[in-house]
Amino acid sequence: EVQLVESGGGLVQPGGSLRLSCVASGFTFGSKDMTWVRQAPGKGPEWVSFIHFGGGTTNYADSVKGRFTVWRENAKSTAYLQMNNLKPEDTAVYYCEHRGAWGQGTQVTVSS
Repeated sequence: EVQLVESGGGLVQPGGSLRLSCVASGFTFGSKDMTWVRQAPGKGPEWVSFIHFGGGTTNYADSVKGRFTVWRENAKSTAYLQMNNLKPEDTAVYYCEHRGAWGQGTQVTVSS
């Protein structure tokens, strides 16, 4: 079956950094576009970033552009999200997603 496993979340202070990973299995990762989505408490899902299956095209929500970077290593079936200069409003559960397949998410908490 399709499986996506996110990791790398944690508790950081404002201005800190985290790197999230998404390891995929059960499908041909190198042929699939991937999306990062987050959901904060009391809010619906928010699109964060997109990366084309080849890695050459990326897009970011305005709220994270300039602070977050997405890339992928298809040989490892892994997508990454580097998160710099984190802000309290970045606090959320972060998921990777493709065509309705979601992982369990990883919690990111930004607080002083």
